[in-house]
Amino acid sequence: QVQLVESGGGLVQAGGSLRLSCVASGSIFSINTMGWYRQVPGKQRELVAVITRGGSTTYADSVKGRFTISGDNAKNTVYLQMNSLKPEDTAVYYCYSNYGGLGALNAWGQGTLVTVSS
Repeated sequence: QVQLVESGGGLVQAGGSLRLSCVASGSIFSINTMGWYRQVPGKQRELVAVITRGGSTTYADSVKGRFTISGDNAKNTVYLQMNSLKPEDTAVYYCYSNYGGLGALNAWGQGTLVTVSS
C-alpha cells in the first residue's frame, strides 16, 4: 500500500502563490503516477495535475501556465507550485497516487485546504 501526506495549504490573496507538498510512504517502488486533484463542496473531484514515474506531466486547462507539478524521487515527494492564484482555485486539494501493476490501485491523501481571497 501507499500512504500520502499533504502539506502547504492555507489562505492567500488573489495573485499570490502557494506550494503544496505530498510525501509518499509504503510501497513507493510500485508508484506509477502521482498528482493532485481538487474538490469544492457540491462538485466532483477534478484533476489538477499529475506526473508519471518517467516525468511526463498532465495539467487541467484551467491551471496551465500557472501551476507546475514536480517530483523529488529521493524524498518520495511531489510538489505543486501554484502561482497567480485566483478565487476559483479555492478548494480542498488532494494528493493522489496510482500504484501497482495489473489491477493497479489508487491512494489519496487527507486533503489540504487552499483558500484564495479576492
